[in-house]
Amino acid sequence: MRCGKSFSESQPLDGLRVDFDKACQVAHLFVEGCGVRAIERLTHLNRRTVLGILQNGGERCARLLEAKIRNVKAEHIQADELVSFVRTKQENTEKDDDEHGSFFTFLSIDRDSKLIINWRVGKHTRPEAEAFLRELKARVSGRFQLSTDNWGAYSGYTGAVRHVFGEEAIDYAVESKIYAAQNNATLNRYSSPRLVCVRKRIRLGEPNLKLTTTSHCERTNLSVRLFNRRFTRRTLGYSKKLDNLRHAVALFVAHFNFCRVHSAHKQTPAQAAGLTKHAWTLEELLAATN
Repeated sequence: MRCGKSFSESQPLDGLRVDFDKACQVAHLFVEGCGVRAIERLTHLNRRTVLGILQNGGERCARLLEAKIRNVKAEHIQADELVSFVRTKQENTEKDDDEHGSFFTFLSIDRDSKLIINWRVGKHTRPEAEAFLRELKARVSGRFQLSTDNWGAYSGYTGAVRHVFGEEAIDYAVESKIYAAQNNATLNRYSSPRLVCVRKRIRLGEPNLKLTTTSHCERTNLSVRLFNRRFTRRTLGYSKKLDNLRHAVALFVAHFNFCRVHSAHKQTPAQAAGLTKHAWTLEELLAATN
């Protein structure tokens, strides 16, 4: 063409005129921690095309996770949240703005297989916590032990765990971590405080306190921050739109579950959980959602 640009005649990604191999390259870069601008420079694609691939891939992955992560058999599940923000920090956001400011990604992890059973992006509120737990309940088969931190929205007598699962359907305990106070302003800003002690308490049923921890979920949070640019602190990679944050999380979770081999058991979490017999390629992941 006279403009010097080339286009694919086929539309394998719902109207996006880009080759499937090129789209998979973009998705690979996303799940390895690259930001939109970097992907634009590396692939020579327009930024809108890159975001279009993110949207399409995220929607496909969300549908795949909804269909595949069902009837999971897990004995010990941990739940935690990690914070990011959309466009502006919370202190610079209007109170009634539901599309910008701080957003929390809720994750539930099977301790043994490392499978991310369900996820949710929302505000750090009781209704969001309850919706997250209802989704978890719908995906798990049988009774299990749940571990969380001592956030009141989960753990109180009128908390979401008791309200969603009832008195008899779950074994539930909380872990509280106590940190030392720091006087040095630089350390407060850039370093984690020293852990003083860990306290564990039973909330429902008969959980095994020796197995009560959120450490595995917190380690998964670290993988989110490592392999998803939108969660890297103190950079310009933060999300500008809430929908793009949700698409990026869906793409990460699907790739983490079905494609990324975990060092703990040398399988993908989906393999370890018995949901698939082999590690998927990212091409298989995107093709499976057609």
